[in-house]
Amino acid sequence: MTILVIQTAFIGDVILATALLEQIHAHAPHARIDMLVRKGNEGLLANHPFVNQVLVWDKKGGKYSSLWALLGQLRQTRYDAVLNLQRFGATGLLTAFSGAKQTVGFDKNPFSGLFAHRVEHRIEPGVHEVDRNVALLMALRPGYPTPHRLRPRLYPSPADYEAVRPYQTGLYVCMAPTSVWFTKQFPADKWVELIRRTPAETRIYLLGAPTDETACEAIRQRATPNVVSLVGKLSLLQSAALMQGAAMNYVNDSAPMHLCSAVNAPTTAIFCSTVPEFGFGPLSETAHLAQTPEPLDCRPCGLHGHRACPLGHFRCATTIDVSAMPVYS
Repeated sequence: MTILVIQTAFIGDVILATALLEQIHAHAPHARIDMLVRKGNEGLLANHPFVNQVLVWDKKGGKYSSLWALLGQLRQTRYDAVLNLQRFGATGLLTAFSGAKQTVGFDKNPFSGLFAHRVEHRIEPGVHEVDRNVALLMALRPGYPTPHRLRPRLYPSPADYEAVRPYQTGLYVCMAPTSVWFTKQFPADKWVELIRRTPAETRIYLLGAPTDETACEAIRQRATPNVVSLVGKLSLLQSAALMQGAAMNYVNDSAPMHLCSAVNAPTTAIFCSTVPEFGFGPLSETAHLAQTPEPLDCRPCGLHGHRACPLGHFRCATTIDVSAMPVYS
């Protein structure tokens, strides 16, 4: 059996989609699973034992030419099933015209009427993104009991663990201060406050992409001497390997939170404008939530966050009590 899973959104979405790979393997251990991601995210699936091939959509370097080439590749492969986790038109076209024997996707995709199976996309308390995704698999097996929730999982290589070993000589915590969306990002002043509350003997590593270097360096310069910036120096899988061994990881509602879930690393997830009830919360066994205690009528102000607070006060972030967060020494 050959199955294609499509998730061409951002890093966190791909990480969460790996829970579906775990479920597919549990249900059909001999199935050949391919996965389609956007260019730049393919490294997340390196070493993955259940992924046969990673297909890449170059959305920036040739969006439509790359899409057309992918369609030809899909039709040539003739998958038994295509599971589309995306709700946008381009991947809907790929799914509908893939030539697969079975196609399934969410009803919010504009081309879902052409799929063999349409699944309601629900955002409601108690329904996590991994639950929404596994519902696509269940649509292919009507009447099958809903499976036990599995966490997403990534597979750092021995080389990834070796690369971060020099940083693991004592007790340490990791902090990922940035996010693509401003209103998902805990303010710099708050990060500095959290760092200053951390015992001096605990090493603090700042993590992020190369584009986050300026913001994180500004935090490091205001903080205590036990802060080391590894921003832009580690791959995603190396970051996951480092976070796995941390006493705690402090993260926004963003990709690093899902990295923690994928290696079952201890997590304190900070939610500013968004809320865990959207279904993107942490899934590690040890997970804490940090949110404002104020009952703000304006929160949440959107599913994905904004470039700025729509009302200008950003109280969903500035009123979060740093002293209530777990501190390890």
